[in-house]
Amino acid sequence: MTPEEKRARLAQLLKDKSRPASKQAPLSFAQERMWFLDKWSPGSAAFHMPTAVRLTGTVDTDALGRALALLVERHDTLRTTFQEREGGAVQVIASTGEVPLEVMDLQGLPVSERDAEAQRRVVALAQQPFSLEQGPLLRAVLMLLGNGEQVLLIDQHHIVSDGWSMGVLVHELAVLYRACLEGQPSPLKPLPLQYADWAVWQKDWLQGAELERQLTYWKNRLNPHALLELPQDKPRPALMSSKGERQVMHLSPALTNALKALGQREGRTLFVTLLSAFNVLLSRYTGQDDIVVGTPIAGRPRAEVEGLIGLFVNMLALRSDLSGKPTFKELLRRVHESTLDAYAHQDIPFERLVDALKPERHLSHSPIFQVMFVLQNAPMPALEAPGVLMEAKPVDTGTTKYDLSLLLVDLPQGLRVTAEYSTDLFERSTAERLLGHYLTLLEGIVAQPDLPISRLPLLPSAEQQRVMKDWNDTAVTHPKEATLTSLIAAQVERTPDAVALEFEGSRLTYRELDTRANQLAHALRKHGVGPEVRVGLCVERSLEMVVGLLGTLKAGGAYVPLDPGYPQERLGWMLEDARPPVLLVQERLLSRLPASDAKVVKLDTGWEEIAREPTTAPAPTATPDSLAYIIFTSGSTGRPKGAMNAHGPVVNRLLWMQSAYRLTPQDVVLQKTPFSFDVSVWEFFWPLMTGAKLVVAKPGGHQDPGYLKGLIASASVTTLHFVPSMLQAFLDEPGVAGCTSLKRVVCSGEALPLELKELCLRTLPGAGLHNLYGPTEAAVDVTFHACKANDGRRSVPIGRPVDNTQIRILDAELQPVPQGAAGELYIGGVQVGRGYLARPSLTAERFIPDPYATVPGARMYRTGDVARWLPDGEIEYLGRADFQVKIRGLRIELGEIESSLEKHPTVRQAVVLAREDRPGQKRLVAYVTGKDAKPEAAALRTFLLERLPEYMVPSNVVVLERMPLSPNGKADRKALPAPEAGGTDPARPFVAPGTAIEQQIAQAWKDLLHVERVGLDDPFFELGGNSLLALQLHRRLTAELGVTLALTDLFQYPTVRALAARLSRREDTPSEDAAQAGRSRAEARRTVNRRAGASRGRVETDGDADE
Repeated sequence: MTPEEKRARLAQLLKDKSRPASKQAPLSFAQERMWFLDKWSPGSAAFHMPTAVRLTGTVDTDALGRALALLVERHDTLRTTFQEREGGAVQVIASTGEVPLEVMDLQGLPVSERDAEAQRRVVALAQQPFSLEQGPLLRAVLMLLGNGEQVLLIDQHHIVSDGWSMGVLVHELAVLYRACLEGQPSPLKPLPLQYADWAVWQKDWLQGAELERQLTYWKNRLNPHALLELPQDKPRPALMSSKGERQVMHLSPALTNALKALGQREGRTLFVTLLSAFNVLLSRYTGQDDIVVGTPIAGRPRAEVEGLIGLFVNMLALRSDLSGKPTFKELLRRVHESTLDAYAHQDIPFERLVDALKPERHLSHSPIFQVMFVLQNAPMPALEAPGVLMEAKPVDTGTTKYDLSLLLVDLPQGLRVTAEYSTDLFERSTAERLLGHYLTLLEGIVAQPDLPISRLPLLPSAEQQRVMKDWNDTAVTHPKEATLTSLIAAQVERTPDAVALEFEGSRLTYRELDTRANQLAHALRKHGVGPEVRVGLCVERSLEMVVGLLGTLKAGGAYVPLDPGYPQERLGWMLEDARPPVLLVQERLLSRLPASDAKVVKLDTGWEEIAREPTTAPAPTATPDSLAYIIFTSGSTGRPKGAMNAHGPVVNRLLWMQSAYRLTPQDVVLQKTPFSFDVSVWEFFWPLMTGAKLVVAKPGGHQDPGYLKGLIASASVTTLHFVPSMLQAFLDEPGVAGCTSLKRVVCSGEALPLELKELCLRTLPGAGLHNLYGPTEAAVDVTFHACKANDGRRSVPIGRPVDNTQIRILDAELQPVPQGAAGELYIGGVQVGRGYLARPSLTAERFIPDPYATVPGARMYRTGDVARWLPDGEIEYLGRADFQVKIRGLRIELGEIESSLEKHPTVRQAVVLAREDRPGQKRLVAYVTGKDAKPEAAALRTFLLERLPEYMVPSNVVVLERMPLSPNGKADRKALPAPEAGGTDPARPFVAPGTAIEQQIAQAWKDLLHVERVGLDDPFFELGGNSLLALQLHRRLTAELGVTLALTDLFQYPTVRALAARLSRREDTPSEDAAQAGRSRAEARRTVNRRAGASRGRVETDGDADE
């Protein structure tokens, strides 16, 4: 149907069906939504429409009051209230109505304070709730400031007005004021119809074929689509409030004109140009190339309705495709076409669209879109009345309807851009930066519209300088020729007789350790070991292990740890890749190794032969560029990959560590990490280059908290490392607070939970806790953070880059992301490793040219980790890219769920997986271990429902006696079992309601949804529920159960099981007997209704008639 046909049909329908004057009328679709929202959040100012009119000149308050009365008489909506009726609500239009003009005299205040006090009162008054049932839904307050200055506050509820209507109201008020002042009748022509006429017509027209035609378009256009995942400063609450703030910037006339000229050249409107730029901004912030943004449309297709005050505005969901690396000009074309299509199908009320699409319902997100874009082509003009100039301005009520709204006004002096944002999610500084990014983007667009959108500038020069240079200014000069062996040799010279190494009661001084390592080095040289020659080392923790490592390095070779605890198949893969010509072993472990052509050197039973070698050091042959070690890490294919690191990067890492943490000869470092993991590198060599004592834990002791506690006490250990999983187990060990010798606890390998950080600092107050981050591919650690107790952070950062290292957080096009936005973490600088042994294609994929380096040929390592810059220059780790999962189109960070579970008093540790045990049926499963009391799965789910959106609550909770750990002490996710049958299943087997309350809730669902059965775990909205049915359900359950039930409870607890559990915890919930009685009354009422319906030839199933 063309716009002309629609207008003609409306004219005919309005002529035929003009509503006779009556007291009641149906709600329009938009009013139904507003009615629902008021019930959702009673008294919220988010849906108020306040305007402050500055009146300059002499105001006749009596004439202004009469003008207001005439305005109320002219427009039915200003005399309308809303009443709940069977099955919904109706408009009740009073034949007469009064909206008094309240006058506040502020002239008694000092002149300098009057404006500020008027502004304070305007905001306070604009936040006062309206009663939709009692009315009036318009208030007017005149504030007298003196000297011919007044402020008139006009506030309406959105259910009877919209932005266009406010313009109508102010204009007509000025016209009527002039008439009243001059004693003349109203010059305004009678209205051809009232808003209620429109509501009747809309309900009549939007049905049948026309409704289906437009709904089909929107279903095809919007199903499926993903939520927009803007980076947040604060965790998204399970229930969003409407609290918001605004930040404003102004574009110069030159930039505004350049944007208009670009649009004109391309045949696009300013709206399309600015929206396209906003889409680019959102895409760069989120990494998504499918963006849905809401925008309001006037919804007034004919001149007859242009002069009405009422809620006509409709919301359109504009979906934009940014995939395929388009230029900005190409994006303009795409957005132009999609916008025209949306306008051609603009008649579907947004409320009907939501009900038809049935998106996932969450208290934490608005449906369909979470971001709004508005362009106002002209502000409300200044109006004149006799002796008075009237200038209207909107009022900031401190509320917002969406996560983010970008509001633009085209002014003669240039575009004004306002960012309205939810303070539940964002800080003010983030909104300020977002506006700066939008400005930079717009400047880049007018300069180079043919650039791919991924290459358009986003960061202002100051921010680019900060995140790429200032926060990466880590240059430090270290000895250029230093190697691991030269640093240790220098320490041997300084303290030859100090104890260097201790294991199970045996000790070696620095001289003794050096002597043995020298002898082994000579022996290895005879077997051809030198620079770039790999030596396999298969030993348990012992003195021989340290001698073997140091001897290999002194020979100039590179060591390859072969953990004897590994499966033989894995060891075989490692040997096949590394092909070491020499193997250093302990004889008892030989059987663990597959057959090999390598020369075997036994460090225990063969030491007598090695001891014949010279005790002096062989001539050094290794350089900083020589390979120092190869450590194998897990591969995505299941086959390990060998990460290669040279002396230079490791030396940089160790010299930084010494500069940061200052080991002394009085320190004792505990070596407990398996030497097949990179943390062992600093555990071995940092103490030996600084004169400290290295204490080696017994084999297997690294996983025994009791043993570690005793060893720390007996050896006076000052420094040790834990992965967070093992730190938790250690701190749970009774008596660890007695480990008072500890000065430094280093954590890395996993994200350090905030609660664990606080526990460690409380339990070991004398020890500093340091959170480090880094991959094996970049010489162990590349960032560091010193933890502080109760520092107000929402998570524990991984900190700042270490010496001579750069951290780049980039998007998919290797462009720097804005501060606060999530991106992939790349590592540059001297610690970047060589790559993977015998895996050239994988090396090329992960070790890529560094476009930001100043050194020719430099590379950076792509970690696969997601992170972001914090305002203070520290880095927040957000998880592995492959730990971010999507379920039903919703992006979920598993770590957030784990952190929430670990806040429960019975939970010690939690791991959450996205399992797909059946093809196509992905679900969240939580695994927890308990503290003193065993966690209960149902209680944990309820606990999470109060803190997280429903879609983030695992369908299964598995309680374990202990969490399986990998050899390095991390939680072994691959070893976690599938949930047992009988738990909540993705296919949701039917479970019948059991208790009286559950049965009563389920019966109400069946009646309202017209379904045969309702199970305990069937979600209300998946069964066909919508917002209006939720209102009916809310009213019915409140009446039948005799409880005070919030409408939001139906969304937060969307299953019978969850809602019944919620009600069972409320103090005003009836007993089972009372619930049974209520159920009996409801059944009796349904029986009466059915009988009455049968007598009329149909069956009534609503079951909610008044008793």
